[in-house]
Amino acid sequence: MPPKIIALLGSPRVGGNTDKLLEQAILGATKAGAEVRKVVVPFLKFRPCMEILHCVDHETCKLQDDMLPFYDEFREMDGLIVAAPVMTMGIPGALKSFMDRFQVYYMAKYERHRSFIPKEHQKIRKTLFISIGGMNIENDFEGSKLTMHAFCDIIDCPYWGEVLQNDMDTIKDIATRPEVMQAAHDKAFAMCSLIKEGLDRQP
Repeated sequence: MPPKIIALLGSPRVGGNTDKLLEQAILGATKAGAEVRKVVVPFLKFRPCMEILHCVDHETCKLQDDMLPFYDEFREMDGLIVAAPVMTMGIPGALKSFMDRFQVYYMAKYERHRSFIPKEHQKIRKTLFISIGGMNIENDFEGSKLTMHAFCDIIDCPYWGEVLQNDMDTIKDIATRPEVMQAAHDKAFAMCSLIKEGLDRQP
């Protein structure tokens, strides 16, 4: 079976710089034999976590919205690609709220001590993080990376690699940096190739 990959776009600017990198990553993943579902997170209709705490004792969220299918889909996926610009030194609001709604996974793993993801599948799953930042500063991605590492730990899809480009206020168009576009393609290809090898080794 081909690897199942979910690709999250955290920017509402379809066709923008972040999306251009994500499309290159999707192309690389597809070339490695993966099936990719792209999700434009800001276009989903869902509320932020309301701390109802229904998920302490249940495997889903009490809020009935566009988030509900993702709880099953994230169990079944073999890899994740997340593409997001830096906003206020961190993950953009819609994508951050999407991540926060995975308290469903947090409670399963850390409160009930029964992760949704079997140990053998955890060894195969991987996450690629793609991000652009406007400013040319040393710590531009630190906030986003901290959030990503925490999210990857919660969903048992380990942070595997990254493609980061700052100084976009000067660069303007990521297409003028073909080496970065290629890096997004190649990283996704490499990640999905490893996932496929792991799946092929399963009995």
